[in-house]
Amino acid sequence: MTNPFITLEEIACVLPDGRTLFRELGEHFDTRATGLVGRNGMGKTVLARIMAGQIAPTSGHCRRSGEVHYLAQQVARPAHGSLARLIGVDTTLDALTRIEAGSTASHDFDLAGDNWDLRQRLQHALERHGLGHLDPDRPIAALSGGEAMRAALIGAELSRADFLILDEPTNHLDRESRQALIEWLGRWPYGLVVVSHDRRLLDSMTNIVELSSSGLQRYGGHHGFYAACRQQERHNALKRPENAKRERAKTEKSLQQQRERQQRRQARGQRQGKHANQAKILLDGQKERSGATAGRLQQRQQEARQKAADDVDQARQQIKSEAGIRVHDSGMSPPARSVIVSLEAVTLPFPEDAENSLDLRLAGQQRLGVVGPNGCGKSTLLRVLAGELQPASGQCRLPAHSAYLDQSLRQLDATRSVLDQLREVSPEAAAGELRMRLAQLDLDADRITRPGGLLSGGERLKAALACVLYAQPPAPLLLLDEPGNHLDLASLEALETMLRGYRGALVVVSHDDAFLDNLELTDRLSATGQGWRLEPW
Repeated sequence: MTNPFITLEEIACVLPDGRTLFRELGEHFDTRATGLVGRNGMGKTVLARIMAGQIAPTSGHCRRSGEVHYLAQQVARPAHGSLARLIGVDTTLDALTRIEAGSTASHDFDLAGDNWDLRQRLQHALERHGLGHLDPDRPIAALSGGEAMRAALIGAELSRADFLILDEPTNHLDRESRQALIEWLGRWPYGLVVVSHDRRLLDSMTNIVELSSSGLQRYGGHHGFYAACRQQERHNALKRPENAKRERAKTEKSLQQQRERQQRRQARGQRQGKHANQAKILLDGQKERSGATAGRLQQRQQEARQKAADDVDQARQQIKSEAGIRVHDSGMSPPARSVIVSLEAVTLPFPEDAENSLDLRLAGQQRLGVVGPNGCGKSTLLRVLAGELQPASGQCRLPAHSAYLDQSLRQLDATRSVLDQLREVSPEAAAGELRMRLAQLDLDADRITRPGGLLSGGERLKAALACVLYAQPPAPLLLLDEPGNHLDLASLEALETMLRGYRGALVVVSHDDAFLDNLELTDRLSATGQGWRLEPW
C-alpha cells in the first residue's frame, strides 16, 4: 500500500478505576516518520495499542489502512520455542521445509504464500542486526534481553506491514544496535510511529507528536526542533499568570465603571420619575425595564469576572504542568583526590569468556561512563563495584557504603509504598520534606502511597532513584545501570542536571550517547575485543 494512514477521531480512554487517561484526541499519521513523546503516565503505550487495534478506545474511532505491526516495550518471550518463533517466521519456515521435502499440501502452500525467499531475507536481517551468528533454531531462553529485542525488530521488518508502531524499541539495545535501528528506520518506506525518549532516535524522525494533559500537539520537525519549541512554550507559560492577572484587573476596572454608569442612570431616572406627570402603570413599566437591564448587566459582569478568574487559573495550571522535575543534591563531597575504589588485576566472574583483567582506580569526584556491547560484562562490573559479586581473580578495595541502582530496580520493594521505603532510608527527614521531594519527581500524593509494583516503569525508576539519592548518610560512590531506560524526556533532563551537580564518585552504564554526553563525565571505560580501555571522556 502506497499511502498507509492511521486517523484518530475523538479518541478517549477511561481506566477501570474511573480515571480518564485522555479524551477527545484527534490526529492523522501517515508515511512521515513520527515520534510520539510525553510524560510518564500520560498513556502513550495505551494510545499506541489503540492505534494498532490491540485494544478499543472507550469512545471515539480509530481508522487505519493496511496491516499494522505493533512492537511492545517488553518483548513477549515464550518459555518454549526458537528464535524463529520470536521473530514470527517459524510456521512459514516449517511449511517451506515440508514443501522442499516433497509436500504438496495446500495448507503448506498457503502458509508459504509468496515468501519463497524468506530464509535469505531472514539471514540478511539477522546479519544486519548483529545476530548473524545465531541459528533460527536457537532456544528463546538462551537469548539476552538485547538479542530478544533485536529479534522482535527483525520480525517487524519481515512482517511486510503497511504501518509500524514501535514502543521504546531502543530500551535494551547497545549503541551499535541503536545506530543500526536508526539506519533501518531511515529506509522504512511506509507508515511509522515510534514511542520513545531516545533523543538520537527522535532526531531521525520527521515529526514529533506530544501527548499531554491538553491532548495531542504536533511539532513539524525532529527532536531538536521540538525541544526548542517546548523551551519557548515554557518561557511563555511563565509570563501567562502575570498577563492574566493584569487582564483580570482591567476587567474589574471596566466592570466597576459599568456599574457606576448604571447607578447614575438609575438615579437620574428616579429623580425624573418623581417630577414626571405620567400614569403609574407607565412608571412601573420603566422601573421593570430598568431592573431587567440591571439584571442582564450583572449576569454579563459575573460571566466576565468568572472568565478572568479562569484565565488566571489556567495560566497557573500550565506553569504547574510545565514545571520540570527537580532532584535535590545529596550533599556528598568527598576529597577530589582520595582513592575510594581500587581494582588490581580483576577478572570478572562472568561472562564465561572474560579473559582480560582490569586495573582501575576511582578518585573521590571522578565521573566514569562505562560503554560496550551487550553481554560484555558492564552490569557485572557494577555488581563487583557494589560488593554484590566477588571477582574471579584479583584484588578489590571498595568503600564501606555505596549506592547502587540496577536495571531491574531490585532496590524497590514491590509490596510497600514509596513513601514508607523512603522514610526507612532517610529516617531523620521530616515527612513533609520527603513528600515534597517525591512531588518534585512528579510522584503525587496518590502514587507515593501505592505499592511500588503498581507504578508505571518510569514512576518505579523515579521512586527507586529517590530511595538511592536521598538515603542518609549519602554514599560516596553512586553506581547507575541504564538509569534512563524508562524516563520521559523531562525526567531525563532533570536527572542529567542532578548528576552534573553530584559531587561524589559516579559510575554510569548506558547505551544512550546523548545522556552520557550531558553528564560532564571525566573518563570513559570501554569494553573492547582487546580488553577494557580507560581514556578521558
